[in-house]
Amino acid sequence: MQTRRFGRTGWSISEIGFGTWPIGSAWGPVSESESIAALHEALNRGVDFIDTADVYGDHTSEILIARMLKERKSAGKSAPIVATKIGRRLPAQQAALFTYSNLAPCVEDCLKSLSVEALDLVQLHCPPIETYYRPEAFEAMDRLQREGKIRFYGVSVEKVEEGLKALEYPGVVSVQIVFNMFRQRPADLFLEHARARQVAVICRVPLASGMLTGKFNPDTKFDPSDHRQFNRHGEAFDVGETFAGVPYEEGLAAVEEIRPLVPAGATMTQMALRWVLMHDAVSVVIPGAKNPGQARMNIEAAAREPLSPETMARIRSIYERRIKSAVHQRW
Repeated sequence: MQTRRFGRTGWSISEIGFGTWPIGSAWGPVSESESIAALHEALNRGVDFIDTADVYGDHTSEILIARMLKERKSAGKSAPIVATKIGRRLPAQQAALFTYSNLAPCVEDCLKSLSVEALDLVQLHCPPIETYYRPEAFEAMDRLQREGKIRFYGVSVEKVEEGLKALEYPGVVSVQIVFNMFRQRPADLFLEHARARQVAVICRVPLASGMLTGKFNPDTKFDPSDHRQFNRHGEAFDVGETFAGVPYEEGLAAVEEIRPLVPAGATMTQMALRWVLMHDAVSVVIPGAKNPGQARMNIEAAAREPLSPETMARIRSIYERRIKSAVHQRW
């Protein structure tokens, strides 16, 4: 496992992390024991960065992480960096509510769920765009940092515009953003600006909700509790979080064009993760995993050879022809 610098925090972390949304909520049935086993498998294979959020269940994924951390401590094993997210549990998604008095209790709840004295990294969880124009929200995070409740803070964004605005706040050490073969806009401008500001970039939804594993077809069925079933048109939250915002049938067609480009011996999953890692400004990519096998598949992408310039150009061409008009200016 290769490591990358995490902005200006002084951390050096595994370039592949572990996203815990699938083991928390909204991805269909999940086994608690398999989830814990997946976390252990990832960490035993070199992963040392875990991303979670208070709304992945009712702190469900945070509680599972706490159990895993306790087990590793008992076994004398090292602990990973754990990044969580807050803000989606506020009474309403209104910029004016992102204040110290509202955010401080959220931090306390995360401290309790994770069973730690201080949170490694706290990210504002896709707040309304107006929040980025209200310094009060970031002053609240500065205060929580001074109090020792959080070590560092960052933001998770939906839009490139939000990420660029977040870079202006000196306390922001990381920006989490959707970036994959179907959502390429961050590479046009944002990544280089983040590098120039020494801000870490966390890339989520790298597999486009599983679309880029190449395993889906027009007849694939999803559980009613899976966002890939109930949020295809943004019924519950931003549609960009589901299949990266790409219409399902169009995404399948693009996948079939990408399939012949998968390197020999690799899976499409690994190719998709390697594509993200081809961008040097990326600090970590955080695919999810529900079981140890999926965790291994993700981690093995780190050992794959870089994609050729020709392959990268072909992927860009497919994006330009099939995907760009649906997503590029939207996010």
